[in-house]
Amino acid sequence: MNARLFLWSVVSALAGFLFGFDTVVISGAEKTIQELWSLTPTMHGLAMGAALWGTVMGSLAGSWPTDRFGRKATLLWIGVLFLVGSLWSALATEVYSLMLARFIGGIAIGVSTVAAPLYISEISPPGSRGRLAGMFQFNIVFGILVAFLSNYLLARMGADAWRWMLGIMAVPSVVYTMACSVIPESPRWLLSRKGDRAGAMAVLKLMSPDATDATLQAQADVMTAHAEEAGDSRGFWRRGMRTPILIALLVAFFNQLSGINAVLYFAPRIFELTGLGKSAALLQSVGIGVTNLVFTFAGLWLIDRLGRRTLLIIGSFGYIASLGLCSWAFFTEHFAIVPACIFAFIAAHAIGQGAVIWVLISEIFPDRFRAMGQSLGSFTHWIFAALLTTFFPKMVTSFPPGYVFLFFCFMMVLQLVWVKMMVPETKGRSLDEIQSDLGIE
Repeated sequence: MNARLFLWSVVSALAGFLFGFDTVVISGAEKTIQELWSLTPTMHGLAMGAALWGTVMGSLAGSWPTDRFGRKATLLWIGVLFLVGSLWSALATEVYSLMLARFIGGIAIGVSTVAAPLYISEISPPGSRGRLAGMFQFNIVFGILVAFLSNYLLARMGADAWRWMLGIMAVPSVVYTMACSVIPESPRWLLSRKGDRAGAMAVLKLMSPDATDATLQAQADVMTAHAEEAGDSRGFWRRGMRTPILIALLVAFFNQLSGINAVLYFAPRIFELTGLGKSAALLQSVGIGVTNLVFTFAGLWLIDRLGRRTLLIIGSFGYIASLGLCSWAFFTEHFAIVPACIFAFIAAHAIGQGAVIWVLISEIFPDRFRAMGQSLGSFTHWIFAALLTTFFPKMVTSFPPGYVFLFFCFMMVLQLVWVKMMVPETKGRSLDEIQSDLGIE
């Protein structure tokens, strides 16, 4: 693999690290913030959820700057937004200021789920695109672990420890922003949106230094032809785009209807229902985090070997088994197996949906509509994440936990059927070949 491509992919994927760090770092500060400003439960919930709704907004609007100003410029400004959000959060003097700062950080998260996987997908060779684009998910998980560790180390900083917890993210934000300034623009964007063939050729030469000029010219011709075939004169919402649109919507829908965010955000509540409340924090921050990281790494190792569709099938079987057993354990009060089921569930997610979602969405749309498609999938993911996070506490108090896990299990049976019947394999195919395979007209 070209070392330049790997470096550019790593830089872009670091947006995922900031994503994971920003999402979880609030966990170390939330109790202190509630006590400091005497927040009611409702206001506390709004303050803690501000970033999540910012994420919904960022994912919805993320395609516009990605297409209008370019992939590189958008990635760079994501770093700036993370920097502003982290410093503003650390210096907040009242809850509304904190909420606005967290909302800004959430916008950065939402836009990052559009721009980063898309950029990596557009510069990656077919044989390693899964591993390279999947580094975004790996960095999310890694950022979560580092945030837990950072919170632990900074907890000794006294009364203002919470400010240090939220502000420390300024350091990786600056590093990431500076690194983004040296990566090139995507050649596909230069061709399809800017019409800059000379600029695209220069980047293609960096990507394939051993290729002849004729080969690079032919490659640019193919990209240009496919961009023109899927031109915006016929629009995004048309019959010829129905297959990639449905795949993006459903892979994001099933990702959240597995219950993954409910388990990650409410693990202590779940474990308390089994009588394991004292060990809940450790199981969530360490056990679940390590399991997620290890199996995400395994998913990245397998995604270009076994393929996206195969990993979704493996993950579906893992979901069904772990969620089904968890439901059975709650119905029969065999609570001792619940922690093992939760860890198995996290492993199934990490090796399946977690590894695949951002890669698959970034592959299936033509160049001109890739940002819109990525935004559609990202928005679907985040709106269901927000709704599930909002309603899950009510679900587990209104219904026996066994029924809740049984519902998630049933949704994963539907996912398995959908994958088997409708999801194509994109492993080893160029983006232009995938466009042809999906019948995009």
